[in-house]
Amino acid sequence: MSDWQKVKLGKLYEVHNGLSKGRQFFGTGFPFLTFSNVFNNWFLPEELESLVQTTDKEREACSIKAGDVFITRTSETMDELGMSSVALKDYPNATYNGFTKRLRPITDRVYPRYIVYYLRTPKFRGQFMAFSSMTTRASLANNDLLNMEVELSPMDIQKNIATILSRHDSLIENYQKQIKLLEEAAQRLCEDWFIDLHFPGHENTNIIDGVPEEWEKKKVGELIAKVPRTKQIQTKDYQNSGCIPIIAQSRTYIAGYTDDPESKVESNEPYIVFGDHTRILKYVPFPFAKGADGTQLIMSSNLNLMPQCLLFSSLVNIDLSSYSYARHFKYLKEDEILVPSALIASIFKNYVAKWYEKIQQNREYLLLLTEARDRLLPKLMSAR
Repeated sequence: MSDWQKVKLGKLYEVHNGLSKGRQFFGTGFPFLTFSNVFNNWFLPEELESLVQTTDKEREACSIKAGDVFITRTSETMDELGMSSVALKDYPNATYNGFTKRLRPITDRVYPRYIVYYLRTPKFRGQFMAFSSMTTRASLANNDLLNMEVELSPMDIQKNIATILSRHDSLIENYQKQIKLLEEAAQRLCEDWFIDLHFPGHENTNIIDGVPEEWEKKKVGELIAKVPRTKQIQTKDYQNSGCIPIIAQSRTYIAGYTDDPESKVESNEPYIVFGDHTRILKYVPFPFAKGADGTQLIMSSNLNLMPQCLLFSSLVNIDLSSYSYARHFKYLKEDEILVPSALIASIFKNYVAKWYEKIQQNREYLLLLTEARDRLLPKLMSAR
């Protein structure tokens, strides 16, 4: 249909950078939209849990209103750049972080629920790679952003497209909730047994200086095996489909695909993948390729005393937030965790292994649903 038009974002929105404050201003004050909120949510969360101390002037300049689009403007990795989230309501007194840009509508031509789907398509996000620069961080300039084009139809068609895609989102959200509950169950068990020391038989076990008898504290670096070097796939070489999923630094579990057989990582045990810049850990129980930019692979050196599921759960509990910028793996290796007896390690593995199997099963369903949804938008548009 001829009613569809290509329109530059600058004809639809005005752009504004976010709020940059020192660490001492956070924890109290007014609602604050974080980088993570934008990256992980197609639509802004109902409530913003983070708080920041702000002035009246800052809250006015960096306000959040219905229809605002937030886009990640800078990141340590290219695949985290240009992720978007849309506000469906006003957030009184809230501000947003300096690592995102706000696009505020200057016209009523755009339906918010439509534009969020469009901005998340591989077709549109590919434009970010062309306009962005990579020095120590990936970044995006205002003029480049406003010159990007989106495809718009009449409002009724935008609403119909959004309604169809929202049905897929409801199913996706359900699987995401199931995954989160299972992950939380594994973490609670780990904390209960290895931090609070309420492991099976603790009532009859001597605790000496916070360490149960027959257990010991060890540095993470002493517990991991040397992993053979494997080829890394550069972000520019990620494919939208392929035989081998790529596990990279971003919060997205699968960042892309490759068909390069030399990059394939296989093992009889799951691997732990650690983002050296992002500090994100992933438990990967299937063959994969390693993404670029400091993606680390971790394997336990003793699977009897430290099964991969236990090592992963223990590593997730380590707080790296106060460490210096980037290259966090060296700090991670210096941290200490408890190594239990072989019996307790085995019991823990028996408990949580089935949870991680269910998590992986749900991720596979989630991937299929996500791919189906992402294929729908261009198909709906091609029907014009």
